[in-house]
Amino acid sequence: MTERATRISASALSPRARAHVAGDEILLLNGPSLNLLGEREPERYGTTTLDEIETRVAAAAEAAGMTLVDAFQSNHEGDLIDRLHVRDFSWVIINPGGLTHTSVSLRDALLAVERPFAEVHLSNPEEREAFRHISLLEDVAAVAVRGMLAAGYERAVALIAELRAEATK
Repeated sequence: MTERATRISASALSPRARAHVAGDEILLLNGPSLNLLGEREPERYGTTTLDEIETRVAAAAEAAGMTLVDAFQSNHEGDLIDRLHVRDFSWVIINPGGLTHTSVSLRDALLAVERPFAEVHLSNPEEREAFRHISLLEDVAAVAVRGMLAAGYERAVALIAELRAEATK
């Protein structure tokens, strides 16, 4: 599996998202079926559970001088959008699962809350079925991480920390 991790420069963020880039509160969102991590297709997604990922993200955030304010998973698109609308965070790390390829509403919500976000995928969608090659989020994400299994979430925290440091120079 090919790994890929990218980030934009802080200056490339929208002015409203840039207003939050130096913030230290992370919201972790996981979409449909990610509650089954560790048992669902371990050959593709690894054996790490979602609880373990949440613990690792909290530790990585703390090491980077940030705080994980909430870890939220739902199999329902509207619940993810409602959680975003609370706006009690500076950054979002999101693995939207299959909603990556279909949800204009989730994209619109991420843009509406005006917070920078990292899009994470355990596998590399570009190496899977053709319908998975399209991401409705990647072009508006500050950070994109693919194909690193559970470690991709920690990589996202590290890239967020880089953007924060760049923005506060």
